[in-house]
Amino acid sequence: MMFFALFGGIGLFLLGMILLTEGLKAFAGDALRQALLRFTGRPVTAFCSGAAVTALVQSSSATTLATIGFVSAGLLGFSQAVGIVFGASLGTTSTGWIVSTVGLKFSVGGLALPLTGLGAFMRLLGRGRIPSLGLALAGFGLIFIGIDTLQEGMAAFAEAFDLSRIPYRGFWGHFLLLLIGLLMTVVMQSSSAAVATTLAALHSGAIVFEQAASLVIGQAIGTTVTAGLAAIGATIAAKRTALAHIIFNFVTGLIALVLLPFFLWLIENFLVAEGEMPGATALAAFHTLFIATGVIVFLPMIGPFARWIERLLPDRGGKLTRFLDRSLLEVPAVAQEAAARALRDLIGSVVDGLRHALGGGVDDGASVSTPNMHEVSEIRSFISAIPVDDAPGSSAVARRVNLMHAMDHVSQIIEEQMPLRPLAVGFDKDAQLELIVELSRSAVEHFEELLESNEAEDLDRVGRVAALLAESRRKSRQQLLESASMGQRDSQAALALLDRIRSIDSTVYHLWRALEHLQPLLSQSPQR
Repeated sequence: MMFFALFGGIGLFLLGMILLTEGLKAFAGDALRQALLRFTGRPVTAFCSGAAVTALVQSSSATTLATIGFVSAGLLGFSQAVGIVFGASLGTTSTGWIVSTVGLKFSVGGLALPLTGLGAFMRLLGRGRIPSLGLALAGFGLIFIGIDTLQEGMAAFAEAFDLSRIPYRGFWGHFLLLLIGLLMTVVMQSSSAAVATTLAALHSGAIVFEQAASLVIGQAIGTTVTAGLAAIGATIAAKRTALAHIIFNFVTGLIALVLLPFFLWLIENFLVAEGEMPGATALAAFHTLFIATGVIVFLPMIGPFARWIERLLPDRGGKLTRFLDRSLLEVPAVAQEAAARALRDLIGSVVDGLRHALGGGVDDGASVSTPNMHEVSEIRSFISAIPVDDAPGSSAVARRVNLMHAMDHVSQIIEEQMPLRPLAVGFDKDAQLELIVELSRSAVEHFEELLESNEAEDLDRVGRVAALLAESRRKSRQQLLESASMGQRDSQAALALLDRIRSIDSTVYHLWRALEHLQPLLSQSPQR
């Protein structure tokens, strides 16, 4: 029964954390994403933003996943992303404060049960955002039910086993406990659950404060194992972010281990002056203190640190899909953002092909290079895999519809029009064909401006040029067919030229329509 209580308490705590995180993310909707982006202008503000968002949603992994998406979307520089990762490491220590100040000091079991029930009914019967809030409330209640169960198991465990006999004096004693703490995090796949278990053990008297401190250091380092495993086979952005997280936590843990005697002296002397003994709250303070020490060491050199990581892991992946990490699918809004940016880059490569096709030159059968079809297929597959978890008519569904429309238009260009062959020499004596080339080149210029600015005015200009080009193409078709029928032009050459004009007209139209659908998706996120 003792082991059942321990495992059940850990399980309830983990389940509560999952429900709380998912509920808060869904309840906040796009607001969290916008808030995280709004306050990331500099590494220091990015750090503060990462800490605040992680403390709010109680999940450093959710913050890290969002950060990977922002880097891939071009919204954040890597140094800003590293700042958010540092902030997420500090923000995750808030769980220890919640457990130590509320979960262990007050008997909230009586309140947690009705809170869980209320949350469950809100989840089942609510409308709009109420179900998401209910999910968060139910998760919050389960966390404290888990803590109560964990306390009962730990009290029985303390009577059956004397864990205080585990050596904790000297460097190697602390190092052994550090390894145990690391293993706890790896097994539980959650540093928050491992820290909560340690707090419960300390509160019940199963371990002493020095043992708990070494365990918490190991649990902080243990999160790097999860990050490393998650980065295997991931994109370059995910690998760089994971490596930054691993190095930060590992070095911070070693600093804490070396300075542990000083930290213990500092905490014990402060508490003796207050007439108290080190307990769960002091352990939460120690956790925050040594993570903050790591931040103080790393934050001033965040720029060189980020550049060093980029040199260690150079970008060798596909240009269009290197950031479409499947782990981003866990955060649909971020996945949509990354897919929209990948589509924009794909459109940019098509515009480059169109510009080369309009450059003139002898038609020797050479074709302009086309986008990599494997990457196009990857983008399409990624968009299809983005989860649908919103009610019909919601903004998330509208963004998904726009994304699908844009992909459809780009696919039609690549599958039906590419490669775009250069227009043949000899049309310069025909005023109508000269107008087509002029309009097409104007469209290319506006496309390039639109890809840079994403302004509605540039989109309107592209639409007007596309309409003029379609009208000119219809007039040219009539003129070319008439001149060919009267023997003024070679019939085969006229038909070939018509085919190329039609291809360019169709490409301009589909590019315009694709960007029209992407424009609201890209305009929602501030530029760097």
